[in-house]
Amino acid sequence: MSRLMHVVSGPYAPPVPARELTAVSADGARLHVEVHGPADSTVAPAVVLAHGWTCSTAFWAAQIRDLAVDHRVIAYDQRGHGRSPASPACTADVLADDLEAVLAATLAPGEKAVLAGHSMGGMTLMAAAGRAGFREHAGAVLLCSTGSSRLVAESLVVPLRAGRARTWLTRKLLGSRAPLGPVTPLARRILKYATMGPGSAPGMVEACARIVHACPRGVRYAWSRVFDTLDLDHAVRELTVPTVVVVGAADRMTPVIHARSLVASLPNCVGSAELPGLGHMTPVEAPELVVEQIRDLVATYVRLGLKEGA
Repeated sequence: MSRLMHVVSGPYAPPVPARELTAVSADGARLHVEVHGPADSTVAPAVVLAHGWTCSTAFWAAQIRDLAVDHRVIAYDQRGHGRSPASPACTADVLADDLEAVLAATLAPGEKAVLAGHSMGGMTLMAAAGRAGFREHAGAVLLCSTGSSRLVAESLVVPLRAGRARTWLTRKLLGSRAPLGPVTPLARRILKYATMGPGSAPGMVEACARIVHACPRGVRYAWSRVFDTLDLDHAVRELTVPTVVVVGAADRMTPVIHARSLVASLPNCVGSAELPGLGHMTPVEAPELVVEQIRDLVATYVRLGLKEGA
């Protein structure tokens, strides 16, 4: 199956980057990086986008298209996803290593950016919160549809009462080695149920299904095992930059309990939103709202820094 199955037309088709490069992580893993928008950091503040499990840079198409008009938008494929080769190393620590490598490869020393992460991308930002590279470059953070621990136990994908049976079934479902196969009407219905709100438009579902089905099953399985035992609660307390938390009220993958826990634990939470009727894929389901949150963070915490340094 092609590694690049994204839609090629419409609002969810990824725009062509101004520049592409490869960032090399601490263990030698190579990461595909795209840079969109103006190159001049004095007039175009930076935004860095980290996608989630089974996704790719294509997931951020709507945000890239809007923000690149007046921002320098940096998006990268997590290891094993999109055009970044797979690696046997799959841990929260290597996610943090990878982010640091991307920041070092794309931002000037001391340059601040708004970092936005969806699902596993949000976990990446949390995992990196105590790192020197993160603290050098993070002006503010947006966490979309993510959690820091108990991801399998709290998932609502399996419609059973909380307990051992639901946790066991969820672990088996999310950690399945079975190939997803082609994007069929049944596959779209399953993906919509598990990851999107009931009112999601067909174009949204199609875009997400193509991206998710393009992820190699070995990569999907390897990272599912990480989520089973992930515990980043300690890292949340190190995320001291201004942070906004967004979640869909109908999110089954990382339900609102996770967002509320983050809001309560973050040292510098400056905003949160629970979006009625939306599921796990908030950047696709509510593209304008996610863009608005990023723009507000840039205007408040990054643009001001540019003006002061001018």
